Amino acid sequence: MGENSIHVIHPYKHEGTWVFDDPSVGLVQEPFVDGADAIIERLVAAIPDAARGFTLLFAAAPFAGANARLDWRRADAGGNWYYLEALAMEGWLCPALFKYFSAAPPTLYVQCKPKGR
Repeated sequence: MGENSIHVIHPYKHEGTWVFDDPSVGLVQEPFVDGADAIIERLVAAIPDAARGFTLLFAAAPFAGANARLDWRRADAGGNWYYLEALAMEGWLCPALFKYFSAAPPTLYVQCKPKGR
């Protein structure tokens, strides 16, 4: 599970909901819900046509280009709540997080950018 890796997904909007596909871990149209979707809306506000797809990199350790830091708050309903202090927003990440990490990282570092750059 690359605990120290930078993971890459390409979220997009499907029927008004932010989702992503990652065939390498068996996920198709996996939705972002419970605040995570609102966080994405804010993070991609400056990316043209983000609803058609953007690149989201995430890791448990800081990396060059990361522009958001989410701090773990609590476990709930099989998933985990994270807080983005810069936007004073909280979002729930579903158990799909465990497809990338063996345990919920205390901090997630994120970069959102246009696809193909």
